[in-house]
Amino acid sequence: MKCTICKNGETFNGLTTVTLQRGDSTIIIKQVPAEICENCGEYYLSEEITEIVMKLAEQSVLHGAEVEILRYVA
Repeated sequence: MKCTICKNGETFNGLTTVTLQRGDSTIIIKQVPAEICENCGEYYLSEEITEIVMKLAEQSVLHGAEVEILRYVA
């Protein structure tokens, strides 16, 4: 797929790190499957992966995490 950000690069299947912030919480999720632009590094998550990532982050926030680093496990 053509990158919608830089408009130059093609994306490839890979793993990325997703960082999310809400209020005082910062949640980092490593090794998330994504389509990654070969040119600018922008990543795109599928709807299914996004749903899982958001659930992981929500659980961390609800448990009061200020900073949490997780590894994505399918």
